Amino acid sequence: MTKKSKKWLRFRVITLLLFFLVIFVVLISRAFQLQIITGKTLKGLAQKQHTKTLPLIPERGLILDRNGEKLAASILMDSVFADPTKIADSRKISAELSAVLGEDRRVIQKKLSTSKHFCWISRQISPEQARSVQAANIEGVYLIKEPKRFYPNKELAGPIIGFVGRDAEGLEGVELKYDRYLKCQSDKMLWGRDAKGKRLYLKESLVSEKPDKGYNILLTIDSRIQYLVESQMKEAINRTGAKGGMAIAMDPRTGEILALVSEPGFNPNSFFKGRPGMMKNKAIADCFDPGSIFKPFVAAAALEEGVAKEEDKFYCENGAYHIANRTIHEAQRKKYGHLTFREVIKYSSNIGSVKISQRLGKEKFYEYIKNFGFGSKTGIDLPGEISGLLRPHQRWTNVDAATVAFGQGISVTAIQLITAMSSIANRGVLMKPYIVRGVTDQNGQMIQEYRPTAVRRVVSVATAERMISILTDVVGAEDGTGKRARIVNLAVAGKTGTSQKFDFGSKRYSSERVRTSFLGFLPADNARVAILVTLDEPKRDKWGGVAAAPVFKNIGEQILRCYDSRPGDGYIIEEKEILPQAPVLRLVTADTPLPPAVQPAIAAAGDAAMPDFRGMTLKNVLKIAGEKRIDIRILGSGWAVTQDPIPGASIGEGAVCTVHFSRGN
Repeated sequence: MTKKSKKWLRFRVITLLLFFLVIFVVLISRAFQLQIITGKTLKGLAQKQHTKTLPLIPERGLILDRNGEKLAASILMDSVFADPTKIADSRKISAELSAVLGEDRRVIQKKLSTSKHFCWISRQISPEQARSVQAANIEGVYLIKEPKRFYPNKELAGPIIGFVGRDAEGLEGVELKYDRYLKCQSDKMLWGRDAKGKRLYLKESLVSEKPDKGYNILLTIDSRIQYLVESQMKEAINRTGAKGGMAIAMDPRTGEILALVSEPGFNPNSFFKGRPGMMKNKAIADCFDPGSIFKPFVAAAALEEGVAKEEDKFYCENGAYHIANRTIHEAQRKKYGHLTFREVIKYSSNIGSVKISQRLGKEKFYEYIKNFGFGSKTGIDLPGEISGLLRPHQRWTNVDAATVAFGQGISVTAIQLITAMSSIANRGVLMKPYIVRGVTDQNGQMIQEYRPTAVRRVVSVATAERMISILTDVVGAEDGTGKRARIVNLAVAGKTGTSQKFDFGSKRYSSERVRTSFLGFLPADNARVAILVTLDEPKRDKWGGVAAAPVFKNIGEQILRCYDSRPGDGYIIEEKEILPQAPVLRLVTADTPLPPAVQPAIAAAGDAAMPDFRGMTLKNVLKIAGEKRIDIRILGSGWAVTQDPIPGASIGEGAVCTVHFSRGN
């Protein structure tokens, strides 16, 4: 071989090697791109081609009251679905399913007469229906478990809890507001598909990717208090013939809502059967003229600004006071001459309140109304709150300023009223109302806790204490308008109110259509609970002191039965400084730890110490008593209120404990 031939051969070999090297590099690069760079994307595309995913309803977390009682839970129910391509005789199968499920045969047949591989037949059927479907063993028809929201107490706290839709999305109330905590990632049902899109091994290849449950929501609501307030409101509505009513019980020192009632309520289990508007929480979503229960805030502002003193006298014009083209009258056409500042509130004089507001002036009057929280949302953690209606003082005429002084021409919400009155009970500090105490995981560990929030100081401690004294006189004095709210051996502070409703047809306030109210707190000198009661358009007993005050009294008395007001028994006093001179007394329920003096004794005695049954349900009492071999004597029904022997007492062989249960009525 010549030298030239050898060079040519070497050149061809090198060229060939380089060619193969380039091909190798290209293949490696392409493989790297497919496997590493775009592998995840391609894998996803492949899965979409060969598998199908159906999202299922996720299991939501629990909603619990402050004592741990379940107010909302999820239960597993069977749902029926089908693969129409596997059903040979849709007419026959639809008739068979119709007989079992009680649904229209034609609707089922239409679902089965398609070329699709999936359709829902019926969602969340009864256990009896599920057993019948399973026994039928129909090819192409399957069952799968889905969680269904269940509210064990039916109408109890319905407007607070709210409800969810078929897809388990919160639609109202706490279910909506805390939806992000309650719901979790959806379940998924997976199955394979061949190259033509046909489903493969459906029955065998069902996979449920079960996620964790959602978080639990712990409310400030006490279901015992909620139940008794609802019961009292229903009775009052029936007695007076009212269209409806609202009531709120609130701890004025913390802002915790203990009960919130809007009647008529609804059953969240069947919310779809209710009338439009029934499902909203009227206590935060409706506004109205407050009437005379607004007068304490005018009085507090005047005292704070020093423009009036308790001994000052106001001439009340013998029942008719002319301002511009308007004549202001007293309620029930009463005629007063000179009244002291204290008497203006005790007798609920409209004209006296107008003259107090005139000393303040429009600008200062408006400033205090805003500071008490009117005209703005309170920020309560529920959806749908409105701010009410408060026009700027620059747009007030002299008549406007006068009518606002006795609660006419201003629209407020129930939650604003109870929050404002609570600021007086709380020695001048306005607290933000809230309904959720915390969010816990499935092990009960707190992951988010909500604490009392002081918004601002509205009036001084001295002014608040003077107002408490005046409001106590409204109830305690024999000639006070709120005397029907008295509770034996307990000082109660409060104010009555009757407001005329505006008739948009005649464009004037109606004397027939009224709202009667009572707003107060107890015990007056160391308030634990503030309560608002308001009845809408009662046909009988149309005055706040006659219709609403007795309801306040009944609610207050029954709350005291639920929680003994003696320190260390039912209420445990815990002082906490929110703002200077504003100690907070937190309401602690009966199932919280006992006072320090008792707790170590029980811990040391162990199984030899009598448990604290108070606040428990009958089921829980029997469970714990069984574990400790204690015989239980049961009196009444509902929740454990008292027990004998007391918690911490030593127990021996054959111990017997008498437990008294009550539902609060």
